[in-house]
Amino acid sequence: MESPRRQFLTRLIPAFGWLRSYDAGWLRGDLIAGLTLAAYLLPAGIGDASLAGLPPQAGIYACLFSGLVFWLFCSSRYTAISVTSAISLLVGSSLAGMAAGDLSRFAALAACTALMVAAIAFIGWLVRAGAVVNFISETVLTGFKAGVALYLASTQLPKLFGFKGGEGSFWRRSEHFLVHLNETNFAALSIGIAALAILIAAKLFLKNKPVGLFVVIGGIVVASLLGLEARGVKMLGEVPEGLPPLTLPAVHLSDLNELMPLALACFMLGAVETAAIGRMFAAKHRQRFDCNQEFLGLAAANLAVGLGSGFPVSGGMSQSLVNEGGGARTPLTGFISAAIILIVTLFLSSSLHNLPQPVLAAVVLMAVAGLFNVSELRHIRRADRSEFVVALAALIGVLGSGLLRGVLIGAVISLVQLLRRGSRPRVASLGRIPGTNRFSDRERNPANQLVPGALIFRVESGLFYFNVEYIHDSVLEHVDKTPDARLVVLDLSTSPNVDLQSAHTLAVLAEELIERGIRFQVVEARSSVRDRLRAEGLDEKLGGIDRFRNVAQVIEEFEGRETKGDDSSMLSKAAVTFP
Repeated sequence: MESPRRQFLTRLIPAFGWLRSYDAGWLRGDLIAGLTLAAYLLPAGIGDASLAGLPPQAGIYACLFSGLVFWLFCSSRYTAISVTSAISLLVGSSLAGMAAGDLSRFAALAACTALMVAAIAFIGWLVRAGAVVNFISETVLTGFKAGVALYLASTQLPKLFGFKGGEGSFWRRSEHFLVHLNETNFAALSIGIAALAILIAAKLFLKNKPVGLFVVIGGIVVASLLGLEARGVKMLGEVPEGLPPLTLPAVHLSDLNELMPLALACFMLGAVETAAIGRMFAAKHRQRFDCNQEFLGLAAANLAVGLGSGFPVSGGMSQSLVNEGGGARTPLTGFISAAIILIVTLFLSSSLHNLPQPVLAAVVLMAVAGLFNVSELRHIRRADRSEFVVALAALIGVLGSGLLRGVLIGAVISLVQLLRRGSRPRVASLGRIPGTNRFSDRERNPANQLVPGALIFRVESGLFYFNVEYIHDSVLEHVDKTPDARLVVLDLSTSPNVDLQSAHTLAVLAEELIERGIRFQVVEARSSVRDRLRAEGLDEKLGGIDRFRNVAQVIEEFEGRETKGDDSSMLSKAAVTFP
């Protein structure tokens, strides 16, 4: 039996647990997957550094340092930590103004942002806030990613065509691109289009293969042989060999306040993406996934990246799919890929000098294509028009207000959507199932029979201060449409909670119905709900609250009294029914 200390360390660092039972037969799959992942991460890291407005080594350092530590803490076997297009562009668009053209300050601010993301993720782990990521709906993320894809395309198309891009919003960049099309460098466009064509073909016929690495190598070879730099094709430039010193970034204390919104947005995007990846693989392979543990992994990865002159990282969807498709068996693939990137960083970085920018733009544009999910947008439009409007609002928010505000707009939309749904719970009108003594929703089952003189409702939600008025009004609206109503039954079997304001609002509803000569009966309230109603002294006012009576019994009693004409004896008693 493990000691409490070892159990704690295993919970803190899951790798301590699975490494002890590591099967030597898994190593071959992990080595192949690690090599494949490294081949995919290198060009992606360089491309995303370009998006962030940082030198290429910043992307390499981010993939390297995050990969060295994330595998120790993560709970998902297949999640690959990496720089991502969305976060990279968010960093670049947000820090450009603060850096004011100073590249060293830009790099320091980006590294500091990674450290702040690490701090936020660590706090999230401490307070077990994993459920927070569920507040950002998939609909909002779909719209946000589509907006990011269009914005990314506006930054890369000028590079593909071989001229300087514009600045500012998506609309200004697009206008700049169209106005300056006559400045196209055809040598740059030719090699860029060739690279893009190879990547598209690989996407169709060689899925999850590291074709991007071969495109990068081929671009370097072609540029060197044909002297493309002399023809005006811009190259990547010098990439220093070796590792940066591990140190805190040189920023001012006043910068922290300005960086906080960016850090929160990066954390939110990273947490949602990482959790979505982990849940996807857990469901597919029937494995355990702990969202809170991923927070600790994100904290460790971003801490290492911040100290190592990188910028914020998160789980990458395409990278993780490459990792799984490469045959990964354990998170050790993350360490193996980082070790390979380390070798490149120490000995091979200078060979990247002649990488044409149009080839790099093609790599980025190919990654962008995965963010714009047309089929998902079409599905949302067909399935729920209101959800499609939400996705469209998130998309337009990114294009119209920039990425940082777009993230915040998406978060606000998600919360408003949640509050709207929570404030208008379903209040089902029940009817008797023909030939039985059971009751169900009449809207879903129109053949269900009404009980003359009785209205039966089931609230399919907890009752809280923000939705109880809607429930109150919904019941009265039905009563107003039923002049002969003499009994209202409220089934609370699907209401796990009732707060103070809701309890007193139910009492008000009972009083209003009694004034109209209508009895009000609550049935099937759960124990916690019964305790709340009794604690507020509402037992007698609501006609008695117990765990024995159900809808069928109340209706049977009502019909029996109606038959005997004895209904008048019950008008003095308020009856309230909860599920």
